Amino acid sequence: MSGKPSAKPEVRVADLMSKSIKTIDGLATVAEAMELMREHAISSLAVNRRNADDELALLVVSDIAAEVVAKGRAPERMHVYEVMSKPVLTLPADMLARYATRLLVRLGLSRALVVDQERNLLGMATLRDLVLGDAG
Repeated sequence: MSGKPSAKPEVRVADLMSKSIKTIDGLATVAEAMELMREHAISSLAVNRRNADDELALLVVSDIAAEVVAKGRAPERMHVYEVMSKPVLTLPADMLARYATRLLVRLGLSRALVVDQERNLLGMATLRDLVLGDAG
């Protein structure tokens, strides 16, 4: 029996991210986005790229509140691309979770999209996932 404690493997972003992320097209209406959020009880949607050179975007319920509801705009007359945040922070799936947490905190963000090496969307990591998640 060895006197060394066994090293626990490092936790990666992919170990803690949510893989069940919902997406929407930028040309969809905000009303359609709101219905999708209601239907799945979620507060954010990833916005699909238009092509391989495009960047990922994110639509968060707080964006809708600030840009649509608070300004008295009609959600059925506005498109997702008018309200979404783009570009957004993306995290590599193999990044250590502790570094991802530090980065989100430093930037004052609560979530980031997770991508593979080819920048394909894999999921979303939130501070909640990273801090409270248990990969072991």
